[in-house]
Amino acid sequence: MRGTPKTISLRRRLICDLMHASMGIPFVSLSRSLHIRPVVEARAGTTAPAGWAAIFVKAFALVARDEPILRTVYVKWPWPALYELPKSVATVAIARVEEGEECVLPQRIAAPEALSLAAVDAEIRRGKTAPVEDVRMFRKIMRATRLPLPLRRLCWAIGLNFGRQRGNWFGSFAVSSVAAYGGGELHPITPGPFILSYGLVEPDQTIHVVIRWDHRVTDAAPIARVLTRLEQVLNTEIAAELRSAGTKPIRAVGT
Repeated sequence: MRGTPKTISLRRRLICDLMHASMGIPFVSLSRSLHIRPVVEARAGTTAPAGWAAIFVKAFALVARDEPILRTVYVKWPWPALYELPKSVATVAIARVEEGEECVLPQRIAAPEALSLAAVDAEIRRGKTAPVEDVRMFRKIMRATRLPLPLRRLCWAIGLNFGRQRGNWFGSFAVSSVAAYGGGELHPITPGPFILSYGLVEPDQTIHVVIRWDHRVTDAAPIARVLTRLEQVLNTEIAAELRSAGTKPIRAVGT
């Protein structure tokens, strides 16, 4: 059967590089439904609610503030070691359409635990709407993607395997979800060490969350504890911040 050859675009080349960098990572996953009634109600009562991606980015970073293992990465150079970052750096998968092509680009958010929910949400929305050349992380990653293959491999290897560069390029955790497109249990692949995905809010006000992590960094028991703590943070600190963001105005009912 004779088909039509197509050139791999820069956006698809980026995903090819990402998949190559993710090969060989010993990922393990744990999923659980979290009860989030307080945060759902708080979000419903705000005039301009933050998106769920921003909510999970900040909530995970707040948990990581007290759980150093969530800020720890596995690096190979100059020798295999674990490297603890001083703060969380999130990478959010941003779905876009560029030149008629659907693609995903990574938006970097440094120290989201120290930012307001509105600021985290603004960074994610900016990644969705701003021109690629106006977003620093997009410019940087696409500049590397334009390099010849040997240089790209070298750039990725440096970014992944030196502790300081790991925080600058890939961060300590990632968030990716297809909830905006109808949901589903997503198990994305990244170079690690942690990636969080979430589904739709169910009628009983639960949400299904999946955490995948590099087994070289930690084991299942700490991640089970992290999910419990994540549920607590969502229903306390995040819900409180949403409530303080401003409530919807109440319309007067005419008689």
